[in-house]
Amino acid sequence: MDELKNKLKEVFGYDKFRGNQEAIIKNILAGKNTFVIMPTGAGKSMCYQLPAILQEGTAIVISPLIALMKNQVDQMNAFGVNARFLNSTLSKSEINKIKRTTLEGEVKLLYVAPESLTKEENVDFLKQANISFAAIDEAHCISEWGHDFRPEYRRIKDIIKQVGQLPIIALTATATPKVQLDIQRNLQMEGADIFKSSFNRDNLYYEVRPKKTVKKQLIKFLREQAGKSGIIYCLSRKKVEEIANFLQVNGIKAAPYHAGFEAAVRMKNQDDFLNEEVDVIVATIAFGMGIDKPDVRFVIHYDVPKSLEGYYQETGRAGRDGLEGNCIMFYSYSDILKLEKFNKDKSVTERDNALILLEEMSSYAESAMCRRKQLLHYFGEEYSDDECKKQGKCDNCRFPREEYEGKEFVKIAIEAAKQTQERFGMSHLVSVIRGSQNQYVKSYSHDELPIYGAGKDKDEPFWKSVVRQTLLNEFLIKDIENVGVLKVTEKGHGFLENPFSVQLTKNHDFSDTDSDEDESNEHPSASGGKSHDPVLFDLLKAERKKIAKEKNLPPYVIVQDPSLEEMATTFPTTTEALSNINGIGMGKVQKFGGSFLKLIQKYVEDNDIDIEDVVVIKSSGSKSKNKIYIIQQIDRKIDLEEVADEKGWTMSQLLDEIEMICYSGTRLNLDYYLEQFLDEERQEDIIDYFLTAESDDIDDALEEFEDEDYSEEDLRLMRIKFLSEHAN
Repeated sequence: MDELKNKLKEVFGYDKFRGNQEAIIKNILAGKNTFVIMPTGAGKSMCYQLPAILQEGTAIVISPLIALMKNQVDQMNAFGVNARFLNSTLSKSEINKIKRTTLEGEVKLLYVAPESLTKEENVDFLKQANISFAAIDEAHCISEWGHDFRPEYRRIKDIIKQVGQLPIIALTATATPKVQLDIQRNLQMEGADIFKSSFNRDNLYYEVRPKKTVKKQLIKFLREQAGKSGIIYCLSRKKVEEIANFLQVNGIKAAPYHAGFEAAVRMKNQDDFLNEEVDVIVATIAFGMGIDKPDVRFVIHYDVPKSLEGYYQETGRAGRDGLEGNCIMFYSYSDILKLEKFNKDKSVTERDNALILLEEMSSYAESAMCRRKQLLHYFGEEYSDDECKKQGKCDNCRFPREEYEGKEFVKIAIEAAKQTQERFGMSHLVSVIRGSQNQYVKSYSHDELPIYGAGKDKDEPFWKSVVRQTLLNEFLIKDIENVGVLKVTEKGHGFLENPFSVQLTKNHDFSDTDSDEDESNEHPSASGGKSHDPVLFDLLKAERKKIAKEKNLPPYVIVQDPSLEEMATTFPTTTEALSNINGIGMGKVQKFGGSFLKLIQKYVEDNDIDIEDVVVIKSSGSKSKNKIYIIQQIDRKIDLEEVADEKGWTMSQLLDEIEMICYSGTRLNLDYYLEQFLDEERQEDIIDYFLTAESDDIDDALEEFEDEDYSEEDLRLMRIKFLSEHAN
């Protein structure tokens, strides 16, 4: 006992164990098979790291994610423990070196990807090594009922058998009773000692919001959380990049993360998040497993997850230090329908399994019962919602929905399960209760049962809610062996004999959502949005005049009227938001932006303007690619005719692009090109004109120089030179 605590303090710096850690470690040291079910952030990795350090030989840790391996190996090496990993990122020579040091007994922890474990040469190597035990992390990957099923995990037991009679520790943060059974059977460890911690994370706040004007909701929430770390999960890579870009434009330090990026980009963005260079990471679910960042203050699901297991694990990345963690999901039933379509090419069994998981997800979102109670019930843990109600730790407990007397409805739900021989799931029971004419009901002759049609006056969502609440109130129970099947409990049978009052809650109505997000991707002023604020416009105009006088420049050089109008429409209060205004880029912001920003910030504050209603939504596309190309060519002093030819543009089209770059605040040096046909004196004449002109209109300039031999192209090029030197 003393040795355990001494080692805990010596290596990890902790004075005491958390929860079941000590009992689990003793169990492994005794050479017993061990099954650990412990929520994210409760200290699972310690359960195999400490016994590996204390025992002779090398412990192998089978882990599905390369990022997780690297993170833990770096951490162990920082503690002075020799840990290594074997996966596809290593070269042949690196692999050979790791194998050699392992065989020499120097490596205490060897992390192995399941794909690497199945290779014959690796199995042969492990047979020769002195392996103390095998840890299987993310063990839910074994089960096809888990949210992250990996077929290669099914082969782990056979491979471990080849290596030797090793004790096994299987660990997972998310396992329903069905998944637990599946893991034990597959690993042939039905007799293992099970250590199950509570799934309740009482510091987390759970909320489901309608997926309506979601970008505005997002900005408002993130502004309230300014400076705090958070993760936003999206289902697609495209959405990840779009939302990260959108947040950056709105002055939020955000970075994207998904498997489509090169490893170096992923690593940089991950490290920037860990090192607090960025506040928000926008990611697919690939991000976060094993990432040791205890102070994630919020986890937002921009899209509905595929299962409650996935949702629970992802929300579990918030508040791992025990302090506040906000978990917000934007929900629309159309997201569920999209996910159903993604499953259409799967086998019938996989499709049915995925459908049941999605039904659980939509039931959770739409239900008005305590979120915590629902989540814990899903993982086989009963929970009284009194504490959640007292503290308001979920939206349903904080803002309770209307209740109604449910005694008769609950009786019908239980009777439906009983009369159909307790062999069916929610959808079938609801079809029987509502008197559905579908072939499935008729094929079992359930249209002849006394309960058939007993609830035909209520719709399907109503009855699904009743069955769900009957389950949560423990009158019904899920059959572990047959997924989706509902059985009557002893409490349920007692209720039929002696009915009593049961209060049920009305579900949320999420029918009015706009998951397809018809929010414009243009600037409001460019897309017929509301007109600009005339008072702010006049203040900005006066500020422009003041700056122009100080700089001895015409006002249009500072910023042009359309840009002022847009500023008076979108109220940009950050440098990023201001730089996104048409005709203003970061260069111009740095030169003239400070006083405009102060003015707008004061105006917004004085007039109590809710600026999340005027979020700037940047449209990005080929323009940014053209911009980089043109700047590079000009830096290399390539003739503009060549640049235009390369792109298949006319000279006028190229000048349109260059002007756009110039107006956004980028300084361009065209001297190398201009001096070919305009001498210094002629250039000075045109510059002098633009310095005193009321506007930079080219028609006005042509009129001014009608007696001179200047073309429209000459004057446009000189206007670019003038603005680059004086405005940018």
